[in-house]
Amino acid sequence: MLDNLAGFFIHWGITSLSLWVASKLFNGIRFSSTSALIVSALLLGFANAVLRPLVVILTLPLTLVTLGFFLLVINALMLLLVAKLVDGFRISGFWTAFFASLFISLLSMALGTLAPNAETTVYRLPEHSPPTISM
Repeated sequence: MLDNLAGFFIHWGITSLSLWVASKLFNGIRFSSTSALIVSALLLGFANAVLRPLVVILTLPLTLVTLGFFLLVINALMLLLVAKLVDGFRISGFWTAFFASLFISLLSMALGTLAPNAETTVYRLPEHSPPTISM
């Protein structure tokens, strides 16, 4: 269980940083405090992990008809949902959420490639094996 905790914190930090940069670039996104930013990043990760797959499955025909572009709308809706749930996180409208979610996704993906892959990297000392004798 603790092996995945490092990956969780890395992903949470990347999401927080992406949200913060988006709030600096887009005038329609505001955080009233650092705690609102951190809670928003946590809730956005939860929404993307739990709710987004359900919404994607339910809207699969629409996603197929639009050749996958409706997934961008789903990302914007997840961001708007988090803004509605977190006190201190404001988004001015759908189009701000749409372009901000696109930016956040791209920045998170780029930062994720720079971060260590905590899901496959195990932070343990190697096990000691007895020396082998060769002749």
